[in-house]
Amino acid sequence: MPTTRAARDGFRMSDVLVVALIVIFAVLPFPDETFRTRGMLLIPALAPAAIMPFRRRWPLAALSVSLACVVAVAVTGSISPSALLAVAIASFAVLDRLGRHIGLLALGASVAVAFFAEGWALGGDLFDSTALQFILIILLGGALGDTARSRREFAAAMTERAERAERSRDDEARRRVAEDRVRIARDLHDVVAHQIAVISLNAGVASSSLETRPERAREALTTVRSASRTVLADIGGLLTLLRADTDTDGREGELSPQRGLADLDALLTGFRGAGLRIDLRSPQHGLALSPAGDHVAYLVLQEALTNAHKHGRGGTATVALRTEGAAVHLAVVNPTAHESSDPPRAGHGLRGLQERIVAVGGAVHFGSEGGVFSLEAWIPTDATATP
Repeated sequence: MPTTRAARDGFRMSDVLVVALIVIFAVLPFPDETFRTRGMLLIPALAPAAIMPFRRRWPLAALSVSLACVVAVAVTGSISPSALLAVAIASFAVLDRLGRHIGLLALGASVAVAFFAEGWALGGDLFDSTALQFILIILLGGALGDTARSRREFAAAMTERAERAERSRDDEARRRVAEDRVRIARDLHDVVAHQIAVISLNAGVASSSLETRPERAREALTTVRSASRTVLADIGGLLTLLRADTDTDGREGELSPQRGLADLDALLTGFRGAGLRIDLRSPQHGLALSPAGDHVAYLVLQEALTNAHKHGRGGTATVALRTEGAAVHLAVVNPTAHESSDPPRAGHGLRGLQERIVAVGGAVHFGSEGGVFSLEAWIPTDATATP
């Protein structure tokens, strides 16, 4: 890739080449006397060389000076090849720097002025073949300038598009990373929070009953041990899932299935063993839910009972499951520790439940009123599932 200094040197060398060509065409002894410039005519023939190094900054000025020199020489009955070459180079700069609209107008005016100036110098012979060659050179210079500008704009557009695509890829990557973080946090909460709550509550029971009720402390410590093993197994399964989707043979890993309402009895037994009295009202069994909906239903009950155990009053909760039309209705009700009717702020658990329920096309509502907290969820049934 050229350095900035090399680019500047290339710019200067092109100016030297242009000036040299104009000088050569001004002093070159053409066979036809009409194209020779001698004496004072060398001044307008060489004048465009002075403005050419500034053609990129002031292209219209360079073109105007070159055309003025062409007319000045033509008035004397001669044609200046150097001034006409300068017009072609300036036309290139105008099309290249000022765009197609202004460039085409300037090119058309330059061709007209040069055409009639040459006709004046040739005594009215507007279609002399030698003179028309310079007109074609002017047109060629304008065409090359337009091509150079188009290529530069195309390269800039491609660069901008590539940068925009790269920014879009970066934004998409950041969005996916954020989604993965939220999903991992939600999964960790679902897997760990319940068991940690059980461990914390039973550890408190054990510490308070150690002196007065040793048998109660032993039961609590047994529950703590069981919950610890469960949470370690769950975390191990989650880490296995996060590390790789397939095993070394390219087959799906042997992971335990997600829990569903079939594990409801084990879930309630765990809470009852932790001291929560649960009244289960389930008029229907074998609810027709999809695998994802079944897992979400299990997580709803787990989160609601965990909150009832941690934040409820009286250590009681009521669980109800029934089918309502094309959805399964789950409700968990428990007394709260305060009488405020202000709606509770959704923590990570409730927020994660909302996302999961919405993902399976369901709805959820929770709130506290009159010292009673209730959580209700509606999960669509699966017509293909077997009740």
